[in-house]
Amino acid sequence: MRVGIYGGSFNPPHVGHAMVAGWLRWTDQVDAVWLLPTWRHAFGKGLAPWEARLRMCEAFVGALGPWARVEPLEADLGGTSYTVDTLSALAERHPEHVFRLVVGADVRAQAHLWRSWSTIESRWPPIVVGREGYGDAEGAPRFPEVSSTDLRARMQAGMDVRGWIPAEVLRVLHAEGLYGARPGA
Repeated sequence: MRVGIYGGSFNPPHVGHAMVAGWLRWTDQVDAVWLLPTWRHAFGKGLAPWEARLRMCEAFVGALGPWARVEPLEADLGGTSYTVDTLSALAERHPEHVFRLVVGADVRAQAHLWRSWSTIESRWPPIVVGREGYGDAEGAPRFPEVSSTDLRARMQAGMDVRGWIPAEVLRVLHAEGLYGARPGA
């Protein structure tokens, strides 16, 4: 099976993530999309608690369909999350699958900061998707700029984010009391 590994903070998952996941499957880029939430961000980004992000991701993939799942492997690995280590562990645990890393066009400018980017490129050739503000990716649409950082700020300011975050994820967010979100916003 061809599996797109879509890693990220998912802090929270939003419609931009859903558009990318859907596009991957609907255009037959992959047979399945595995959301892989980051355990501890390699670049030191502050994250909501792991368990809350995991519950949001589970709600998110439940809305996508049977071809999507959450892969919580990074919690088993512990420590700082490096993509090359995570992909190596996945390949070892699931030798029956062909993995491809899914990244936004913004990663091209940051590739030199990633641990063993050349290994990632050769073993798990990235599927690069366009992202507004970061240019195009050959063979992929440019997805709108939707930022979890911006959405968290909007929630903390009491703004309505219902058009940007799937309802299933909002329910978890409200239950967890994350980001200052209030029901109905």
